[in-house]
Amino acid sequence: MPAKRNPNGAGTITKRKDGRYQAAVYVLQPDGTTARKFAYGHTWAECDEKRQELIAKNRKGIPTPTRSAKLSEWLPYWLDNIVKPRRKLSTYDKYEAQVRLHLAPGLGTKRLEALSVQDVRRFLVRLERQTTAATAKEAHRVLRTALTAACREELITRNVVSLVEAPRPDAREITPWSLDETLTFLEAARGESLYAAFVLAITMGLRRGEIVGLKWDQVDLERRTLRVAKQTQRRRGVLYDDDPKGRRRRTIPLPAMCVAPLRWQRMRQADARRRALADKTGAGWQESGYVFTTRTGRPVEPRNLYRAFTRVAEDADLRVIRLHDARHGCATLLTAAGVPPRVVMEILGHSQISITMDVYTHVVQDTQREAISHMDRMLKRKR
Repeated sequence: MPAKRNPNGAGTITKRKDGRYQAAVYVLQPDGTTARKFAYGHTWAECDEKRQELIAKNRKGIPTPTRSAKLSEWLPYWLDNIVKPRRKLSTYDKYEAQVRLHLAPGLGTKRLEALSVQDVRRFLVRLERQTTAATAKEAHRVLRTALTAACREELITRNVVSLVEAPRPDAREITPWSLDETLTFLEAARGESLYAAFVLAITMGLRRGEIVGLKWDQVDLERRTLRVAKQTQRRRGVLYDDDPKGRRRRTIPLPAMCVAPLRWQRMRQADARRRALADKTGAGWQESGYVFTTRTGRPVEPRNLYRAFTRVAEDADLRVIRLHDARHGCATLLTAAGVPPRVVMEILGHSQISITMDVYTHVVQDTQREAISHMDRMLKRKR
């Protein structure tokens, strides 16, 4: 009777001349190919247990390299099979750029198991000299995330990047508009087609993509609420809807001063719809449901929102700030008004309370400075 053979993919176990047992299994490699992997044991049962572990990982699609993979092999696999299916397109693009421009050229020849703390530190110091501390810090974050995934897949036993301190870029000083400057801007923007968008940015701290991606079914003017559920981004030449930053959907009470501009925006849009439908030579109207649209109903380009914001500021002789700085100004005004940091965090959709506390600390310091000035006046001796 012929000997029973294991099914394909189950591997084999043989006894070596030195008395140990050897298992051989074809396993998946990080580059998508297969190769023969050997495992050893002092007993047949010990060797069989290792064989079954290799088979189980192979069935789950987890690569088991026959040799330690190079970073130039692991990083593309990580991007395509771990980052792309689970993370936002904008995140994938940022990670891919770091891998292509910095990590692969600087550390690609290093093998995962052989990568040392010294290798990572030297790379970051060199990168900071060639570019900026902010770029080096982002490279540190991306590499740490990639090696954390390698640890989960048991390709390495420790993440050496976690042992290296990230570079510390100088914090960019943010100087949002004062209350007077904000009021001047709103007065100058009153006749603009995107006036309601500017009001939302200033009073509610909405991000640019959240404003452009806002739809009418997320706005309830009767109950005065607004739901932030999507943001519109342009990536690779295409406009697309995505989850808000940090995937933090939120419903926010609508300030009273936002209601009239939004009603005006709805009437203006209805008029544009009638004009577009009546124009037989034009492109017609494309119903999209967005609050802010072009004259044909298409969503507004995120970059055009910032361009309009900058143009109004320049025409009003105001110093030009980023549209995102208006969001920071909203946080400052809310905090100065005594709104608790946790509430400010929920309104703005911050992912961490520490981000809100940075603003809160700034406002508290200003308040302390004012209190000390009162003390100076009280204790100042009359001459």
